[in-house]
Amino acid sequence: MKEEVEKIINRLRPSLQADGGDVELVDVTSDGVVSVKLKGACGGCPFAMITLKEGIEKALKEEIPGIKEVISI
Repeated sequence: MKEEVEKIINRLRPSLQADGGDVELVDVTSDGVVSVKLKGACGGCPFAMITLKEGIEKALKEEIPGIKEVISI
């Protein structure tokens, strides 16, 4: 599952980089929790949680049925 998550994150990454940010995949647990680290401009952005939940989490859940949640560490 981690490889699938990484592929999707790599597909989303250019949008984040265009705004000066980035995302790093940290872990994917067996129960479907994805841990990421928002970097660059995304790290301190007031819209980071929206990006995380409405962007990254939504895309992952749509394409990988086993994903339950995405959290930022």
